[in-house]
Amino acid sequence: MEAYIPYLLALLALVGGIIIGGFSQRNKATGIIKQSEIRAHEIVKKAQRDGDTIKKDKILQAKERFIELKGEHEKEIFQREKKIAEIEKRLRDKESRLSNELNKSKDLNRKLEAKTEQLGIKLEKLEKKMETVSETEKQNIVKLEQIANYSAEEAKEELVKSLQEKAKAAAMEYTQQTLEEAKLTVQQEAKKVVISTIQRIGTEEAIENCVSVFNIESDDIKGRIIGREGRNIRALESATGVEVIVDDTPEAIILSCFDPVRREIARLSLHKLVTDGRIHPARIEEVVQKTKKQIENEIVEVGKRTVIDLGIHGLHPELIRIVGRMKYRSSYGQNLLQHSREVAKLCGVMAVELGLNAKMAKRAGLLHDIGKVPEEETEMPHALLGMEWAEKHGEKKEVCNAIGAHHDEIEMTSLLSPIVQVCDAISGARPGARRQVLDSYVQRLKDLENIAYDFDGVNKAFAIQAGRELRVIVESEKVSDDHAAQLSFEISQKIQTDMTYPGQVKITVIRETRAVNIAK
Repeated sequence: MEAYIPYLLALLALVGGIIIGGFSQRNKATGIIKQSEIRAHEIVKKAQRDGDTIKKDKILQAKERFIELKGEHEKEIFQREKKIAEIEKRLRDKESRLSNELNKSKDLNRKLEAKTEQLGIKLEKLEKKMETVSETEKQNIVKLEQIANYSAEEAKEELVKSLQEKAKAAAMEYTQQTLEEAKLTVQQEAKKVVISTIQRIGTEEAIENCVSVFNIESDDIKGRIIGREGRNIRALESATGVEVIVDDTPEAIILSCFDPVRREIARLSLHKLVTDGRIHPARIEEVVQKTKKQIENEIVEVGKRTVIDLGIHGLHPELIRIVGRMKYRSSYGQNLLQHSREVAKLCGVMAVELGLNAKMAKRAGLLHDIGKVPEEETEMPHALLGMEWAEKHGEKKEVCNAIGAHHDEIEMTSLLSPIVQVCDAISGARPGARRQVLDSYVQRLKDLENIAYDFDGVNKAFAIQAGRELRVIVESEKVSDDHAAQLSFEISQKIQTDMTYPGQVKITVIRETRAVNIAK
């Protein structure tokens, strides 16, 4: 027991220390708590003061917002009252107008009733008058029957008979007119074949003259061409048969001859002589002979190329040479070879349209004018001369007859003959093909335009497409759209009555309005 006493004392001391330390910590905690309470009390007072301030501010803001909303509400109420007042005013105005209109309608009803009564009275009077007129008409009919010794039925029969006779006459006239129109339609269909043939073929215009111009670099060469005492120019004229004219025309020498082949030989010979520089009679004869051979070869080559282009086979070499010579021959200013090629194409197209042999038609068309290129002068007509040459070189009877009959020297015995004749006329009459036809063609275009200028409101007129269309430009202020259609019809009628022309003429009236301004 005594052994445990020190331990007990130590334990008591420790417990006592702990108790004493606890009292000191408790005192410290009590101080802190008191300070915290004081601090909290101060914070609560401050919060109360801040809350009162915020409460006062919010109350003031609420009062201001209430005043603002109250003003807006009063303003809205004022506007609504104003609108209601305006609506009430419009309703009062409508009521007054309606009352006025009602009063007017009542007045109109009274007037209508009065007029209805008046019309009823007039209608009764009119019915009485109609009864009187019908009785008078019956009496007049009886009197007329007594005077004319005809009853109404008999008069009706007579009228029907007269109407039947008139109807028969009108029917006969209509039948005759229909027959004439049918004949005209047949002619028009035939013309359509010709016109379609013309339109499908187009060739260039060629005009040949009896004079050729040889251009030189300087006038000094003229003296060398003339030679001493004119011996060179005489040798050239003698060798070629062409008249050489050396005058004051600057840098040019004129070759004159009716034979285009001779003229071409002279031109080529002069070109070779001037290029070579050696010009004397012996040299001239040598060059002329060589040039003749060259032209002959060229003639044959042109003939061969022509028959190949046209698809013609088995032609005699002499006929080929004659065809080549046509290149250097002109007829009324129209190149003969070009004319013959054109006639051949036209004949081929027309033969196809009519269901005939197109190759034979082309052959006849190409050879129809070969009689115009004889090497020696003859008095035989060219159609008969060409037929004689064709027979001599083994052409068929149809082709020979077409050549000989295309100017009616002999009777036509085949369908090819009128085709060749027609195509020959078409080619010769084509605008611009021959000189004497060109003048009348230009005059016809002028006449077409002048007819349009005779109408009011026409500003410009243009004849186009070889005179097959007339375009008329009118003034938009003077001519309306409806009037433009009427103007086109009137111009077409005047052209039909005042002019003679092939085919048909299309009249186009153009009316436009233009507004032009310039931005600067």
